[in-house]
Amino acid sequence: VSPLSASEAASSWTCLSPPPPSTATRSPSPSTPSKRRRPQNAGYTSRRLSLTFSASAARRSPTPGSLTSQTPPSTTLRPSPRKKTSPPSSRISTGRADWCRLLDPLHPWLRREIIKYGELAQATYDGFDFNPFSEICGSCLYGPHRLLDKLGLSRSGYEVSGYVYAMSHVDLPAWLERSIHADAWSAESNWLGFVAVSDDEESRRIGCRDVVVAWRGTIAPTEWFESVEGKLEPLGDGHGAVKVEHGFLGVYASKSERTRCNKTSASEQVMAEIKRLVKRYRRQGEEVSLTITGHSLGGALALLNAYEAASAMPDLPVSVISSGAPRVGNAAFGDRLKEMNVKVLRVVVKQDVVPKMPGILFNEGLKRLESVTGKLGWVYSHVGLELGLDVRSSPFLKRGIDVAGFHNLEAYLHLVDGFRSSDDGLRSSFKRDVALVNEAGGMLRDDLKIPPCWYPAANKGMVCNAHGRWMKPAREPEDIPSPPAQTPDPCQA
Repeated sequence: VSPLSASEAASSWTCLSPPPPSTATRSPSPSTPSKRRRPQNAGYTSRRLSLTFSASAARRSPTPGSLTSQTPPSTTLRPSPRKKTSPPSSRISTGRADWCRLLDPLHPWLRREIIKYGELAQATYDGFDFNPFSEICGSCLYGPHRLLDKLGLSRSGYEVSGYVYAMSHVDLPAWLERSIHADAWSAESNWLGFVAVSDDEESRRIGCRDVVVAWRGTIAPTEWFESVEGKLEPLGDGHGAVKVEHGFLGVYASKSERTRCNKTSASEQVMAEIKRLVKRYRRQGEEVSLTITGHSLGGALALLNAYEAASAMPDLPVSVISSGAPRVGNAAFGDRLKEMNVKVLRVVVKQDVVPKMPGILFNEGLKRLESVTGKLGWVYSHVGLELGLDVRSSPFLKRGIDVAGFHNLEAYLHLVDGFRSSDDGLRSSFKRDVALVNEAGGMLRDDLKIPPCWYPAANKGMVCNAHGRWMKPAREPEDIPSPPAQTPDPCQA
């Protein structure tokens, strides 16, 4: 986090801890490894970069359609500044602060937390095997103990404790990746995320032991939303008028004895692991929080997970930080989350169509008619606070229509990193590598000379063996997927 400017310092709030000592924000030496280091890829090796441009240019809001106002004065690549973040109060990360007072302008400490959880959500994409020619398509490429390290997140401050798998009995196309092989590891289940817990150092920084659940979204941004319009489903007895989208609930709660990884549902898997970790660290006398993150479909599952966790453990602080998430349920669903004191922060790009779904026609906009119609239980509503972003605020992103690019999580993180306020442009002291925007897309301006979709593995994962034969490499034994352990509910022990 960069030192506070005069305007940022003036906008700091009394609910925050005092600023950290200056010694804690001293820049490390240039040899310090980047937080997100990417493996070498075909034609491009990622490094932490930035683009130099004047602060005045960064503050200008570009005029739509004007290339000259959106082009940085210089496109010279240079190493980004790196600084160690000092401990904020745990009230920031666990949502105990008044987030609405920290969003506009965006407080530097909250920006750091949003990016931290966003990078954990991005790990669910980077670690996923999308290759249909792989016998284990739909699984995670790495074992739990190697995942964050292999993805360049070894310094994230978290350790993965377990994986979550999901299946779907409902018509929700394009979310479930399948292998073309008849002997595939699992024909009906996909790896959908992980549970992690903060290590000792990160726990000291944020003031509590933080359990994180990261949910994966879909590789295709909008296709499967075509089938979710108008399918609100009651949660059942004990939940009153609460209704949620049928397809999301199907992914979260479906299970089948004939499957390998979903004899228990994603809901049962994740709740068993959350309860185990909470019980373990509370027995050690530690304060524990739960933060759930996800992008796209993952953001929808994060809300369902938060609802269940808050219902099962009312004394556990629960927060959700999502990006590009759709609407999930009706107004009663949102009201119940507020009653349970679940803090929700939705990061939304203005041009992204996914947060407008489902319920483009039947959404919270119809609430103004409730004085005539009464409460509309079939209308979709968003939950929580919104951090609104605009693609046009960044001089590094292309103009024009790019549905997939607007929904891309790395584009989201780039805009969060640069966002200062709704009245200001991109800040000049951003920290994340701009090249990451093109990791799996092509939103960066061509004159920046960053190739699109540079992240996929070289030679599509094929390697040449000692005999000169090209073949798919065998996975390390610990990276071979195995069914989740069937552990008893620790709260019933």
